Amino acid sequence: MIKFLALALIASGALAAPAKAETAVFAGGCFWCVESDLEAVPGVRDVVSGYGGGSTENPTYKTYRKGGHREVVKVDFDETKLSYRDLVGIFLRTIDVTDAGGQFCDRGHTYSSALHPLNAAQAKAARAAVAEGEAALGREIVTPVEGAVLFWPAEDYHQGYYKSGQRTLTRFGYVTRATAYKGYRGACGRDVTVKKVWGKEAYKGVPKGAHGS
Repeated sequence: MIKFLALALIASGALAAPAKAETAVFAGGCFWCVESDLEAVPGVRDVVSGYGGGSTENPTYKTYRKGGHREVVKVDFDETKLSYRDLVGIFLRTIDVTDAGGQFCDRGHTYSSALHPLNAAQAKAARAAVAEGEAALGREIVTPVEGAVLFWPAEDYHQGYYKSGQRTLTRFGYVTRATAYKGYRGACGRDVTVKKVWGKEAYKGVPKGAHGS
């Protein structure tokens, strides 16, 4: 009787369905930008910037390139609100999936894009999302579906960089990290390129402030 009542309350909206935590790992160039984009997606609970896919342990911002790591993000999301396949589809529409040599003004393996499914079900969903994206785009998506990688969180100052009010020294003097991020993102042409590649398919669910526009 109690179980039936709970199901009835969930169906009526009087009682929210319990969250089902799920995790995804993506590489999409500068992790500040990927974190900014995906934290704005409804159903995403947390995004952590980090390093993955290399051959060394405990990489840092000074050493991860030599270790063969990419900049990656770990995304925790509520699967009752957002499926992994849909999250992959959104992610693909925030990057240049036609560029295998890096992302935007950042070049090399360090900044190349990739999907890192954590199990067979995610791998199947990732491939389906890529195929769906190729059909919508009308061309090949070069972002590979690779295996799971060990995730190493980046230093604290990288987390939430795009919205940080802490001041940092730039060639224009001391500005907040959020201001420095907006300048970097705009100069790198990230949003302009994504719109050029995806057109109307480009994901538009991120706040203006996060893109510096």
